[in-house]
Amino acid sequence: MNRSFSRHTHLPWAPVLILLALSLVWGANMAAIKIASRGLSPLFMAGIRSSVAALCLWAWMGIAGVSSFPSRGVVGHGLVVGVLFGIEFGAIYLGLQYTYASRAYVFLYTQPFFTALGAHFLLRHDAMNRRKAAGLVLAFVGVAVLFAKDWGAVTLRTLPGDLLLLAGGALWGGTTLYVKRFLADRAVPLQTLFYQLLFSVPVLFGLSAVMESSPVHGVTGAVWAALAYQCFVVAFLSYLVWFELVHRYPVSLVAGFTFFTPVLGVLVSGALILHEPLSSGVFVALTLVSAGMVLVNRPQPAAVEEPP
Repeated sequence: MNRSFSRHTHLPWAPVLILLALSLVWGANMAAIKIASRGLSPLFMAGIRSSVAALCLWAWMGIAGVSSFPSRGVVGHGLVVGVLFGIEFGAIYLGLQYTYASRAYVFLYTQPFFTALGAHFLLRHDAMNRRKAAGLVLAFVGVAVLFAKDWGAVTLRTLPGDLLLLAGGALWGGTTLYVKRFLADRAVPLQTLFYQLLFSVPVLFGLSAVMESSPVHGVTGAVWAALAYQCFVVAFLSYLVWFELVHRYPVSLVAGFTFFTPVLGVLVSGALILHEPLSSGVFVALTLVSAGMVLVNRPQPAAVEEPP
């Protein structure tokens, strides 16, 4: 089964628009996490989210007639993806205890660089070039500009958190590369996401038991609503669409568009949902990220064959 279309040198408009919609969904998820954290600890919340979404996927696969565990090889690779996903969340949430949230976004969104560089060396037909590298740097500068005023002082106290968030970005990129390398041609997106969620559950609940003393502290209707959004809209539906794109298109192109998530998160979650003040920096960041993605996704000229 080969569902991978690796020879794309740029993304057509349809997947670009889908990725922008995913960035909006994930941007709004920032507010959902903030609201749900009033009643649930982060890792415990992530464990619930993975559990509920995995149950939904299992039911969907049963209805669609898709095998949950088609072979030991596929399930083995799925186990690796799930463990990486769980450790990634552990690194992010532990890192947030030692550094500033603004810096967390910047370090976490080094992910497209890890993905693009890994794809250059590990995947066929997904090479890095100067134009793509320049676009990624420009988009990253946009994210850095957005959070520059809240960067805070660089000290040894914040160094562990910074490194953990950087590790989170590397793990996110590594998970994407692993899926593309070992599962894109052996499993369908339903199966890939099911493994990521299912096998991350014990990791997340285990980390929660070790790191969080009070996982539940006052659940309200708003907390339930925010948790439902994370379970059904984010972990179930949006992640499924994400893996469909990862299976189909070069991951260096797909990953680059995640730079829109923190920018739209500030715009949607901060200004529209949480009614936080909106600075002009968000529009500067949006312009830089957009320009960077135009460079990354610019079609490459077709190679001209020399006459015999």
